Amino acid sequence: MKKAVFIVVLVLILDQTLKFAVKLNMFLGQEFDVLGKWFIIHFTENNGIAFGMEFPFAGGKLILTLFRIIACIGIGWYLHKICKTKESTLLIVSVSLILAGAIGNIIDSAFYGLIFSDSSYHISTLFPKEGGYGTFLHGQVVDMLYFPVIKGHFPLWFPFWGGEDFQFFRPVFNIADSSITVGVFILILSQKKLFKSHVEEIKTGA
Repeated sequence: MKKAVFIVVLVLILDQTLKFAVKLNMFLGQEFDVLGKWFIIHFTENNGIAFGMEFPFAGGKLILTLFRIIACIGIGWYLHKICKTKESTLLIVSVSLILAGAIGNIIDSAFYGLIFSDSSYHISTLFPKEGGYGTFLHGQVVDMLYFPVIKGHFPLWFPFWGGEDFQFFRPVFNIADSSITVGVFILILSQKKLFKSHVEEIKTGA
């Protein structure tokens, strides 16, 4: 359990520290190069899931935040269970990363609207006298990691996107998004190993 708690706390500290630093030192749309044009800190906010995606209907933000909270409760319960039964370290690490990422974005959605002023055209203020830019559960998720490694144009003959700009990787994301993605990838890449261990346990009656 200590390992899981350490991972969750570490990811949350890194995620929230970077988000606070961006929120209190940059305005929306501002950016600066870290590694040339390959790695850029670009400040943006969104109402959506991960990598800037959003629900195209009213009330989607509230539904998403409530879903995240319910999902976190379920993931937290499962993490406690697999820690108690001393499951595979890979499984514990992956679930811990997913939980940490989910909590990280929930913090933004739940509280940032209450504690920060708006970041449009000026740097945000923490705990502004006039109140925050939003209400409880209606905060914006802060994103800043941008890796436009490859840029170009689709050839004119290319189906659907012929002549349009091409860019990889286009989405702007945060550490919480990365944590969830890494956790899911670990689960996908190690599922055979994890599944095999469970099958062996069933066969031996463990």
